[in-house]
Amino acid sequence: MIDPTAKIHPTAVIEGNVKIGANTSVGPFTYISGDVEIGEDNEIMSHVVIKGLTKIGNGNRVFSFAILGEENQDKKYHGEATQLVVGDRNVIRESVQMHRGTVQDKGITQVGSDNLFCVNAHIAHDCVIGDNVILGNNATLAGHVKVQDYVILTALVPVHQFCTLGAHAFIGGGSTVAQDIPPFVMAQGNHCSPIGINSEGMKRRGFEKQDILAVRRAFKTLYRSGLTLDEAKVEIAKSADEYPAVKQFIDYLNNDVNRGIIR
Repeated sequence: MIDPTAKIHPTAVIEGNVKIGANTSVGPFTYISGDVEIGEDNEIMSHVVIKGLTKIGNGNRVFSFAILGEENQDKKYHGEATQLVVGDRNVIRESVQMHRGTVQDKGITQVGSDNLFCVNAHIAHDCVIGDNVILGNNATLAGHVKVQDYVILTALVPVHQFCTLGAHAFIGGGSTVAQDIPPFVMAQGNHCSPIGINSEGMKRRGFEKQDILAVRRAFKTLYRSGLTLDEAKVEIAKSADEYPAVKQFIDYLNNDVNRGIIR
């Protein structure tokens, strides 16, 4: 079903059980096929490919040659009905790829809202991406990666399968991520290592000075004190009740670490 207010270029090909919401535009030579649901006020430009099962929210901008909802690149995949779900107000630039999930995980690749995916970024099967995330040009996520809110991956950053990147983390260009990165941490290198906290990002997002200083102390306790991880967690937890950002930091260390944190 295509809303009568949607604008579909006559050269676009739409087939299958496709739903397109109000005021969405579809540009020349775009191909949409399968069980695809596209919400309202989206701008889908020329030469885009969208395949189902895929659900796209409202207010997204999808640039030329992006491919959304293609089969994943997992050799165990045999045509199962897995999904891609994309939220609202994302900017998806040229040649970005987002693949559907696998039944070996939850069967869904999940993308939140208000994210920027720059040219040729890759989101593999079963990734879970939060809100306000930036992936720079050629940043690539392998399968099952979790990216929490406000993470920034600059250009040419590959991320290993099953890594979890904590909220507000910043990864410098050309780095290789092979382990988990705690919230607020800046990381750089191949393989990347912690170099400090993302204090500038915290300022821009409204964190108070005392919260930034508390996170810096937590970072130093974890990475510069010579304590073991378990010992550092005990020390960091002492200020978690006073500083919500430190609580977020310690909660990540207790609950979200999957591949071990970068050191």
